[in-house]
Amino acid sequence: MTHHAASLSLPLLLAVGACATMNQKTTSPSSAPVNANAGAKAPAGVSERAMAIYRSAIVIDTHNDLPTKMLDDAYNADVRHSPGFAKDQGETDLPRLVESGITAQYLSAFVDAEYALKRPDQSHARALAYIDTIHAFVARHPDKLLFATTAADVRRAKAEGKVAILIGVEGGHAIENSLDNLRDLYRRGARYMTLTWNNGNDWAGSSIGVNGTSTGGLTDFGKQVVREMNRLGMLVDISHVSDATFYDAVATSTSPVIASHSSARALDPAPRDLTDDQLRAVARNGGVVNVNFYAAFIDSAYLRKKTEIELRVARETEAELKRPGADSTAVMARGEARTNELVQALTPPPLSVLIDHIDHVAKVAGIDHVGIGSDFDGVSGLLPAGMNQVTDLPKIVDGLLARGYDEQAIKKILGGNMMRVMEQVFDRRSAPMP
Repeated sequence: MTHHAASLSLPLLLAVGACATMNQKTTSPSSAPVNANAGAKAPAGVSERAMAIYRSAIVIDTHNDLPTKMLDDAYNADVRHSPGFAKDQGETDLPRLVESGITAQYLSAFVDAEYALKRPDQSHARALAYIDTIHAFVARHPDKLLFATTAADVRRAKAEGKVAILIGVEGGHAIENSLDNLRDLYRRGARYMTLTWNNGNDWAGSSIGVNGTSTGGLTDFGKQVVREMNRLGMLVDISHVSDATFYDAVATSTSPVIASHSSARALDPAPRDLTDDQLRAVARNGGVVNVNFYAAFIDSAYLRKKTEIELRVARETEAELKRPGADSTAVMARGEARTNELVQALTPPPLSVLIDHIDHVAKVAGIDHVGIGSDFDGVSGLLPAGMNQVTDLPKIVDGLLARGYDEQAIKKILGGNMMRVMEQVFDRRSAPMP
């Protein structure tokens, strides 16, 4: 889930706008499926070779915010929708998940920063509401979906021609400073947790720090959280965290960490992206960086234009709020709508820009440490041209083939690398640490 800049203060927008290898031996991703899911439909223009690779691969997307649309927008995920950003549009639904041929989809239990501001704190309850929504979605479609908590479950879904659904919690404030709440999330099926969202919490700093929250590192309790996640077999997700928290988490974790939806800061200065030094640190840890598709995180030109729009509308909104008798709720709503309208009118970056980020992470961190984390249905702006919905995922394969990647490397990127980490962390298999 990206940040919604229209709701941010002007000083924070200025700060956001200004923020302008070692390989580990892995389990072969091609050693798995006997009964590969041949149901994936080829998007227009995708080659037969690309589709053959895609259909035989284990394909894992580590971040999708479909549950947010289901819970907040009354979006019926059981039926097909058109791609887009309106409440009745989206990038994901059951028919398109099945058509896409994806093997495993992590659905996000995203807890917005506002829930940590409520009294009493309602963050944990919000996470549980999302988890219940995800479980209900799977339960309605046992012939097409399979709830997964292990890598073995994902392999079974592949063999049975189903889509494995896993849960990731987005926002460490969901545990409300309680290890018991963390264990509760795990018991209910959550298999990763981002240590923060755009808001820092009492024990970890965020890359953005909305509402004046922490942008520092892990506290002693934060390190306890990481160690408990290691003990449980729950992935530590360092997307959204501050640089200080990133390094503290990598130093503390004895298991591989993941970035569920982060791209390369060397190519785009968004603070949500990872520096080359951080990419190498994830590689040394044995983890995986799953590249985010959001245009603002992969295209610096788009980020600059989007930031300019947000700053301009924020200034206009602030001026309007100062007028006597201004209805603050209506003014803020108009400002957000205007921002969205202008941002949607921008030209999306080409698909090649997304491939640039995957290629960069592969070259800096190593081919064993890169994956895909789309952030579908969680972005507040555009996606790369042609990457409009989950059924477009096979296009990545042609993009990688054009860059000279072979079948084995592509299968690692599509999901093999995440399978290695999941086997190590979830299935408790012994795997050498770097």
